[in-house]
Amino acid sequence: MNSIDLQHILFLDIETVSGVSHFEELSEQMQYLWADKTKWQRKEEVSPSDYYTDRAGILAEFGKIVCISVGFIHYQDGTKNFRLRSFYQHDEAVLLREFATLLQGNYFSSTNQLLCGHNSKEFDIPYICRRMLINGITLPPILQIAGKKPWEIQHLDTMELWKFGDYKHYTSIKLLCEIFNIPTPKDDIDGSMVSAVYWKENDLKRIANYCEKDVLATAQLFLRFRNEDLLREDQVDFSFT
Repeated sequence: MNSIDLQHILFLDIETVSGVSHFEELSEQMQYLWADKTKWQRKEEVSPSDYYTDRAGILAEFGKIVCISVGFIHYQDGTKNFRLRSFYQHDEAVLLREFATLLQGNYFSSTNQLLCGHNSKEFDIPYICRRMLINGITLPPILQIAGKKPWEIQHLDTMELWKFGDYKHYTSIKLLCEIFNIPTPKDDIDGSMVSAVYWKENDLKRIANYCEKDVLATAQLFLRFRNEDLLREDQVDFSFT
């Protein structure tokens, strides 16, 4: 981990919501398939409709991506700086094409480049890949992992790094930031509120702002894992300031 050039890492996070605002907007077949897919996860008293409102956003077959935020470290006069950028759209296909264009650029022409997120190997990356295919978008080379050996995959995951081989162990980024004394802003929303902010308030910028802060937290955590100093506020360039 300490041998990796920080400038070769693109940190990322995504925000997802249900594909439509209400269960009843789904086709009859999709309603049936939702009920069937979630029947073992729902408690008996929870209807497919209520469960859709709460959980559809985490399943790529029934949800959609409304924001992908990325950040990268670069050096200026020997000082680390962190720059953030967000792709956010109501039209998911447009958002994903823009992100795919980034991943196909010169920055990713080298096999040294890496993607890094928190729980990204189990959630963010698979979700992005599935939604790209659903939207008819060819996966950029860095996302084409089928048939590759584990050491050939250009992905890092701060949650996996923290597991140290303990594959049962899930630790939230909030908890890791707390125990590593990483300051995090007191946001007006958290992950559980993203769907409501999207469907009721139609506030994509608010969601993107929240997503960028999670990207910064992931980068700070990676620096802590390397026993390096955290990025200061004046070293961070947010999209929304």
